[in-house]
Amino acid sequence: MSATRLLVLGVVRMYGRAHGYQVRRELLTWSADKWANVQPGSIYHALKKMTAEDLLEQVDVEPGEGGPDRTAYRLTGEGEQEYQVLLSKALSDPELNHPDLSAAISLMTTLPRARVINLLRHRLVHLRAEQQQATLMLEELKVNMGQGTPEHVGELYRLWGGITDTSLAWLEGLIARLEAGEYVMAGESGDAFGEPPAR
Repeated sequence: MSATRLLVLGVVRMYGRAHGYQVRRELLTWSADKWANVQPGSIYHALKKMTAEDLLEQVDVEPGEGGPDRTAYRLTGEGEQEYQVLLSKALSDPELNHPDLSAAISLMTTLPRARVINLLRHRLVHLRAEQQQATLMLEELKVNMGQGTPEHVGELYRLWGGITDTSLAWLEGLIARLEAGEYVMAGESGDAFGEPPAR
């Protein structure tokens, strides 16, 4: 999955129609260039590629201010489906990397609260299994000490367990905050980004 792909779809969806400069400006305000490595060239590439894949459609061309014309895009029906799939996968799949999860967290309010909580609980189950596996591997290393595995390899298992523990604590806290009603989610009063704008 590509964090850039999800973010570009999310921003175009948020605006209803947007040109590359708007998408770039919005993502820079989120500092996505730092945590998702979203660069201007990747934004324009994603817009063109997703237009070729019929996920976006060109809706307008505006004269550029002293530069090239600006092409505006909006999501197609297939683009909305792709957005929903990518966002759901990024929230629930612990195998995806940090930029993908970060992109999903930045867009999670576009889904209904119950859906986000369910997706995050799915991730939670997997993280608990990873935590248990790291603990078991460390215990197994201690039992089999002196049988060929260097003792310092245990530090890898401790690192893995520590990262998993921290991820679990954050995720459990996020789920609790969502269950307590924090953040305005799709379909709720004051919802800004839940539904794509009407065409």
